[in-house]
Amino acid sequence: MQHQILIHLTLLLDTYLIINTVSVNLDLNKYLSMLTLDGAMVLVGIPENQVQFAAPVLVGARRSVAGSGIGGIKETQEMLDFCQKNNTTCDIEKISIDKVNETYKRVLNSDVKYRFVIDIANSLKCNNNNDK
Repeated sequence: MQHQILIHLTLLLDTYLIINTVSVNLDLNKYLSMLTLDGAMVLVGIPENQVQFAAPVLVGARRSVAGSGIGGIKETQEMLDFCQKNNTTCDIEKISIDKVNETYKRVLNSDVKYRFVIDIANSLKCNNNNDK
């Protein structure tokens, strides 16, 4: 299933940037290989164990990995608890995966009112139903 998800995403997107928010250990080689020439993955989730990937996955396509310390699980939970207690919410525009390229053009044209969130779960359900 995970491999199928990667194939669907690779076919649908020219992937220049992956922001990895996951705090569990993943096979980063699979995700790094989705990046285009000069693409980058930014790690903001911090797994408990050391992160590993193969150097040729980066070097062969001039890819890069960066990190941003936005806080761990404890700090994130404290922030979510604070927001819930104070009824602090954010406005988003949810899009399906097939609208990513159109949405990207909107970003370039400054046609953005809210933060875009890609609804991966429902997008993949739709793709899986089409495969049958």
